[in-house]
Amino acid sequence: MDQLSTRGSPASRRDLARAIAQAGKVVVFTGAGISTESGVPDFRSPGGVWSRMTPIRFQDFVADEAKRREAWTRTFSGAARWTGAKPNAGHAAVARLVAEGKVTAVITQNVDNLHQESGVPADQIVELHGNAHYARCLACGLRHEFDDFRDAFLERGVIPACRDCGGLVKSATISFGQAMPSEPMARAEAATLDCDLFLVLGSSLVVYPAAGFPLLAKRNGARLAIVNREPTDQDIHADLVLHDEIGPVMSQL
Repeated sequence: MDQLSTRGSPASRRDLARAIAQAGKVVVFTGAGISTESGVPDFRSPGGVWSRMTPIRFQDFVADEAKRREAWTRTFSGAARWTGAKPNAGHAAVARLVAEGKVTAVITQNVDNLHQESGVPADQIVELHGNAHYARCLACGLRHEFDDFRDAFLERGVIPACRDCGGLVKSATISFGQAMPSEPMARAEAATLDCDLFLVLGSSLVVYPAAGFPLLAKRNGARLAIVNREPTDQDIHADLVLHDEIGPVMSQL
């Protein structure tokens, strides 16, 4: 398939629809761009999360009680606005493709839980950067719900600790300086190598190692399609590029 780079003309959308129809195993890779249409801010643009608050590095969270307190204050205030949004048309379209058996895996850089809420089964979602809807113990890995800690923190300032081992508990997102989780990375690699179409939706493809998966798919013989509002450095490698909004494109498909 020849590369097409347009502003979402009907012909280019038809080409994307045809590529999906012809594929046997599609992997969808999503970034912040699919969720901004639900009102979830991205990370790096003006007005994004990191322009409004300085990231707390993993090492600082572990070493400094004041940083842990600041992190939990942000979590319970909803300052990052990662939670509380609803899935949009783009999420719904991806969920339909999963339900139809066309998409084998959804690899996401997002932490907002919107793919799950749109109906994609959890075992078909690979969260590379974790999930902002719950917490985990850094020592034993036990999952904790935020409601388990909310009142104690907000009313008495008690910093969360693991109910089993007493270890430090942190939002289940991957922070700056924190090692990427090996199990999701392995699952993402396996799905990437098993697909014949790798579809990027709303990622600038600048954050590695996650951004390495599209090129891995391409090198392995899969077609690569990118739908993103702005150009990416990987557009030149793609078979199909649409610079457009995710929801309208995917809904039309």
